[in-house]
Amino acid sequence: MPHNTAMHTQVQPDTQRLALQVSELGKRVALPSGPLIILEGVGFSISHGDTVAIVGASGSGKSTLLSLMAGLDTPSTGSVRLDGEPLSALDEDGRARVRGEKVGFVFQSFQLLPSLTALENVMLPLELRGDADVETPARAILGKVGLGERLGHYPRQLSGGEQQRVALARAFVTRPAVLFADEPTGNLDTSTGQAIVELLFSLNAETGTTLVLVTHDERLAARCGRRLRLDSGRLVAEERQSS
Repeated sequence: MPHNTAMHTQVQPDTQRLALQVSELGKRVALPSGPLIILEGVGFSISHGDTVAIVGASGSGKSTLLSLMAGLDTPSTGSVRLDGEPLSALDEDGRARVRGEKVGFVFQSFQLLPSLTALENVMLPLELRGDADVETPARAILGKVGLGERLGHYPRQLSGGEQQRVALARAFVTRPAVLFADEPTGNLDTSTGQAIVELLFSLNAETGTTLVLVTHDERLAARCGRRLRLDSGRLVAEERQSS
């Protein structure tokens, strides 16, 4: 049963065991006509291993919330703690360090580097992290997503579904604490999108990663253990899936 969670932010007794803690988060943008409120008073916590969908109409603040949780943007008010790291207290370099160590991303538009092969795209986050062996795990996970024969192909030589498989491999290869997915099936046809969904949840279960996804697709959201529903920048409901 849906229930309202927008009243007060709960103080969590053990923040170190949480993947994400969002407290009284707000985002405002100054306009000539006055401040535009994008998010206001949003608070919740996510435990390690949870699967959470952020849902709501266009313009409700979903993508802004994801950007704040990932440290890609800074809040006007409130705070975000990611796997124990106080993102809101860090500078840009500090937030970039946390993302490199703890975060994976899957975007609607794939965001692969066109000048790199599939293998090189997946090796990149390992290289940026300074791992000694980057090729072995990259080859292994590309094989796992069914692209073991496409390692040397560039994004332009791959279908949309194949590109998103590369993006999934790149996101999971670092075994991130938290994976953020923004409309991961938005650019794919129904059957290809469903295959990507199955792969996403399979990889997530295998790695034990905390999954936070933004989606308009209620069927995709229903695959998650929890749904956080935004309306006009406010968290209006939390829905837990029946087990």
